[in-house]
Amino acid sequence: MRRAGVLLHLTALPGTPGCGSFGAAAFQWIDALADQGIKAWQVLPLAPTDSLGSPYSSPSGFALNPWFLDAEALVAEGLLQAADLQGLSSGGCERLDSKLATLRSQQLAQALLQRQTSWPAEQQEAFQAWRQREQHWLRDHCRFVVIRALHGDQPWWQWPEPLARRQRSALQAFDQEQAEALRREALLQWQLQLQWERLLHHARRRGVQVIGDLPFYVAHDSADVWSNRNLFSVKAGGQLLQQSGVPPDYFSETGQLWGTPVYRWTLHRLSRFRWWKRRLQRQLAVFDLLRIDHFRALAAAWIVPGADRTAEHGVWKRTPGNSLLRQLRRGYGGQLPLIAEDLGVITPDVEGLRDRYALPGMKILQFAFDGNPGNAYLPENFQGNRWFVYTGTHDNATCIGWWQGASEQIRQQVEALIGPVHAPGWQLLELALSSRADWAVVPLQDLLNLGDEARFNTPGTTEGNWQWRLHQPLDSIRGALRGYGEMAQRYGR
Repeated sequence: MRRAGVLLHLTALPGTPGCGSFGAAAFQWIDALADQGIKAWQVLPLAPTDSLGSPYSSPSGFALNPWFLDAEALVAEGLLQAADLQGLSSGGCERLDSKLATLRSQQLAQALLQRQTSWPAEQQEAFQAWRQREQHWLRDHCRFVVIRALHGDQPWWQWPEPLARRQRSALQAFDQEQAEALRREALLQWQLQLQWERLLHHARRRGVQVIGDLPFYVAHDSADVWSNRNLFSVKAGGQLLQQSGVPPDYFSETGQLWGTPVYRWTLHRLSRFRWWKRRLQRQLAVFDLLRIDHFRALAAAWIVPGADRTAEHGVWKRTPGNSLLRQLRRGYGGQLPLIAEDLGVITPDVEGLRDRYALPGMKILQFAFDGNPGNAYLPENFQGNRWFVYTGTHDNATCIGWWQGASEQIRQQVEALIGPVHAPGWQLLELALSSRADWAVVPLQDLLNLGDEARFNTPGTTEGNWQWRLHQPLDSIRGALRGYGEMAQRYGR
């Protein structure tokens, strides 16, 4: 089935102080898509972010970002009282404010903890049952959050040694001393889970598929590495033994160094990929489709010595992605609901792995115009229809920003294909919709003809990213969505 969708992260939804949420605006957004026949909503990872706001370097591969918790829904469910919201910190909604979002989520978590004793027995039992069911990741996530806060947000390898090395007696004593704080974090994740599930159910009822995103690696300073150290390339004291990245190329003479530990694949094999399967199963339980970022590392990964400061001296090492996907496929009726992020220089082994499991790949139209008629991102060169085609992604300039910075050569090539350019986002979008790709997805910024003031992320930079929000009411963009829906219908989507 040919479909059209929109890329918009939860943080960018309007109306709530600090950050978008799982609340009313998210439900209204789904309705706005469904009303115009737009069948897909793609988000970025829903995990907690790193200190720079990136959801691709998260302290947890399983938890949800506390910023998304909706206060009004907690009152509607009888978990909080209206008076509990009067003391919440407030602020603007124009851009993401991570400090305000963090403070509000902490205040809500504390209010949940204080109100819990007055909840009916049914709610108490539901919480305890969920807490027990999610124990394989939840307990260590809660420990990690509480210990980190108690030690000034220092990374886990700088904690007191008994806790850093997970001595059993130290953890048992900590669990007793910090029982309330641990319960508070568990309550927070429980309600985040329930709120997201209600939102997901609404999307499915309205016929809108929700597409998630999974980073390939997990952060060095994460609950995952701290609690499963043997599965990652770190030394006993926490230092990186090997780290991830990509080799030098046209864009960077020294490559990209990501600073995340790579996997000890031998030990993952011995456990029959238990950690990986749990991670993927959790993500696939909260999305309809899941994009695997840096999919090429399931075939081979660029491995850099842990002490290096550039990625120049890495080596390619094969990885057992085929074995992992084969085992995972058995639980999904032979068809994995995954999307392969296969951008950049992709080798035949990566393409073979993608095609062996019939996974759709990605095409970015901003990459199509380099003067090469054989460019794989040009729609005329798409092989088959198993593709997601985008005007751009969260890592690209908006289409207006891209066009403004395009060389004369690129402009001539674009106009030779689509005619005079007057609305770059919409014209590239029509090119995507008319392509043979099964899926066409556009960032909301391109639908709204926004420039690079609305760019979401610039890779390789550390300031000004992840902050853009839609600060106008959703009703005000229905015209753009209607135009998109009508255009999608013309191309059988």
